[in-house]
Amino acid sequence: MSEQFEAALRACADDMARELDIVLPDSDGAESRLHEAMHYAVQAGGKRLRPFLVLHCASLFGVSRASALRVAAAIELVHTYSLIHDDLPCMDDDDVRRGQPTVHVKYDQATAVLAGDALLTLAFEILGDDSYQSDPAIRGRLVLALARAAGGQGMVAGQMIDLASEDLAEPDVQHITRLQQLKTGALIAVSCEAGAILGRASEQQHLALHAYAHDLGLAFQIVDDILDAEGDAEAMGKAVNKDEERGKATFVSVLGIERARTQARMLAEQAVKHLDPFADKAGLLRDLATFVIERRI
Repeated sequence: MSEQFEAALRACADDMARELDIVLPDSDGAESRLHEAMHYAVQAGGKRLRPFLVLHCASLFGVSRASALRVAAAIELVHTYSLIHDDLPCMDDDDVRRGQPTVHVKYDQATAVLAGDALLTLAFEILGDDSYQSDPAIRGRLVLALARAAGGQGMVAGQMIDLASEDLAEPDVQHITRLQQLKTGALIAVSCEAGAILGRASEQQHLALHAYAHDLGLAFQIVDDILDAEGDAEAMGKAVNKDEERGKATFVSVLGIERARTQARMLAEQAVKHLDPFADKAGLLRDLATFVIERRI
């Protein structure tokens, strides 16, 4: 990674930590356990990939960082809610996330469900507030875009397909691609779309960022599947080899490690080409595509 990209990634993580601390509720009342669990999950760290996409897609159009950060925080809350629920015993049943006990292990299952619910609804409260964006039409478009990406025709649908894919007799690439376009790719896509909406992008610019997000999201998931098969649990901060143990269909199980690596590289190269309309302004987004396929965690 270039020094500029590393600095931008750190700046995004630092800014998001502050922004999330602002938007998360805090209390010492009877509901304090819920709020504590929300902070615990959100402030556990992570790559902050989705906020990075919001910030740097928005920057293509000169959107203020403050406005983009607030939208990025909303999307990161939805992402964190999805991880909390994904880790539950009725889903993937994971005990460790980002190097620490998952929310249902740290607290209990009921608190984990409620913390996820609260983060999801807080995200839409944030997007509906006029403090970051005075134009109600822009706020409405952001709410609609995130609802579609997160709901029953987006991320939640992908989770359902994922559960139904365990011990699937003959999974194929088309099935896995659709699963991951919904479960993982939908939030990555809306992160880019949010930057375009904030920036009042043209249709051509919007389509270019959507195509970039599509290929980047698939490359990201292929690498995730490779890391689950080959990665180090301590370095990754979560269990590995879970997909194989559960009989899940993945890019690795269908393509094999080497073909999966080749496919990830090809997708990353395609993603970069979609950024041509933005010329030098999209340098950090190009660097992100390289980061996605070279990461080890």
